[in-house]
Amino acid sequence: MDIDRFFEAEFAEHAAVTAATRAALAEPFARLVTLVTGAVRSGGKILLFGNGGSAADAHNIATEFAVRYKRDRPAIAAIGLTTDGAVLTAIGNDLGFERVFSRQIEALGRPGDVAVGLSTSGRSPNVLEGLRTAGAAGLHTVAFGGGDGGRLGEVADLLLIVPTSTTARVQEMHILLGQMLCGAVEVELGLVDAP
Repeated sequence: MDIDRFFEAEFAEHAAVTAATRAALAEPFARLVTLVTGAVRSGGKILLFGNGGSAADAHNIATEFAVRYKRDRPAIAAIGLTTDGAVLTAIGNDLGFERVFSRQIEALGRPGDVAVGLSTSGRSPNVLEGLRTAGAAGLHTVAFGGGDGGRLGEVADLLLIVPTSTTARVQEMHILLGQMLCGAVEVELGLVDAP
């Protein structure tokens, strides 16, 4: 393997996907910021979930909201539905893995909250079921996906679909968009000054 060529190719692909995502998602990102800001102002919370790397991204984004992104400020209510091992294994064992997120949404979600499902393929049954349950319960539904979006358009009101099917690049854009969301919401709520 030519490691230098590999290194350059990965950065080139990342740069191309970053540019394509920037061009494709400015409008839905602005809508997402407005949606989340409105929910938080109304006393709502953000529920985030996904599998594997997307679970880690959901956890990270929820943490940025609840703790802080750039500076100390009041907490923003956000929960990663991917982190409680007892709840996940109880639901998976007793009700089935496809319900690990929907059951938590039944317990924690309220009308006006925002449910954010992350799925690089858009075909994860538990993410789709979580978004379906959230929509039926009156939550705002948002999906982060990649490629053709899979089935996310069937269950989410707002889609942020990264224009590539390369899983690594999709996840890189998801965490970038999630962290940008935290920063933008902090500014929109007047919790920190605009950069």
